[in-house]
Amino acid sequence: MKDTFVGDGPKEGTAVRRPAAPRPEHEAALRKKKLVNLTRPWLLLAPSLIVLAGLLLWPLIQVGKLSLQDYVVKFGGGVGTYVGFEHYSDLLGSELLWKTVLPNTAFFAIACVGLTVAIGTLVALLLNRLGPVWRLICSIAILAAWAMPAVTGTYVWIWLFQPQDGMVSQIAGSMGLIDPETTNWFTERGPFYAIATLNVVHHGFPFVAITVLAGLMTIPKELYEAGELDGANAWQRFWKITLPTIKPVFLVVTILSTIWDFKVFTQIYLMPGGDGSNEEVYNLGVFSYIQAFAKNDYGTGAAAAVLLTLLLLVITIVYIRTLFRQGDEDL
Repeated sequence: MKDTFVGDGPKEGTAVRRPAAPRPEHEAALRKKKLVNLTRPWLLLAPSLIVLAGLLLWPLIQVGKLSLQDYVVKFGGGVGTYVGFEHYSDLLGSELLWKTVLPNTAFFAIACVGLTVAIGTLVALLLNRLGPVWRLICSIAILAAWAMPAVTGTYVWIWLFQPQDGMVSQIAGSMGLIDPETTNWFTERGPFYAIATLNVVHHGFPFVAITVLAGLMTIPKELYEAGELDGANAWQRFWKITLPTIKPVFLVVTILSTIWDFKVFTQIYLMPGGDGSNEEVYNLGVFSYIQAFAKNDYGTGAAAAVLLTLLLLVITIVYIRTLFRQGDEDL
């Protein structure tokens, strides 16, 4: 390569060495390396993606296909007649959907998420102040509620609120609050969902507590000591130190709890009246099941399932965008 002298450079007469043009074989190697870097992650993920596609994507496609048909079950199979978006128009025009199903689903999920995160955070703060031995004992105790199957937990809450001889009914009757002989907690919308909320929160708060506790244990104690020296009380230390430091943890538990609580089915269906005999307590999951398997209206049931899936998809997208935005802010 020849040296050229540029008179108007930093110093007059200074030699500027121009970079050599990349060789064709070097460019080919760079392109190959870039292609390998782009495809290698997808090749590593391919087995898992194939399994997920078989377990999740294919059933979703079939449900979407079913929602566009009038499907009739016959011996040895079934016959579907294409009707387009008729089931969706009927579903979105249903008064039951807008006045009962969606409000039940949304308000129930919001109440469950708020109480689950709040109680789980309070328990995590308590566990964080305990010694190692008591922290281990209490953690195992609350995890027992999380490990309990939803079916078992639901029947325990039904037993507690059983009319006439349930423990809660007997205590409330002895205090003169209700008449155990005539009061049924499961016939009205409000008490029904209050019991369901207690059930879901009891089952879900251990996950929040243990996850938040893991985040709390990463916060340096020096931050709290500095806050105390500055005169901050416990509430101020939580809002100014704890919450900003482990904000990603709170985002994760809040969004995951929202996804789980929007699609609650077992706790509603197993309660008296939740199996379809009381339309006032339908949520979207139960409504979809009742339409498909109790009323043999598979198209409308599938359309309701697609609607629930779209709601969860929107929540998931918000969750992912929030995590990426939080990651960019941390950088």
